[in-house]
Amino acid sequence: MTRQPHDQFAKQYLAELLASLGEVNVSREVSGEVRQIDVWFAPTVQPTGGRQNLGLLGKIVSSPCLLEPYPDRLF
Repeated sequence: MTRQPHDQFAKQYLAELLASLGEVNVSREVSGEVRQIDVWFAPTVQPTGGRQNLGLLGKIVSSPCLLEPYPDRLF
């Protein structure tokens, strides 16, 4: 559950941006403790050229990773 509208926007934005590159799970629950991961990404086996267009984000998502969008002050 998100507390801030920008948090939900960031999760949806990352999900749409990375959907063609692999598996994206938003607000995935973590076993062991009662916590949630904002965005879990696992790339597809076959690399695609779209990853290069994402710059640093493309390098980050070249392997399974957790993403925690944290916007700076919006006001």
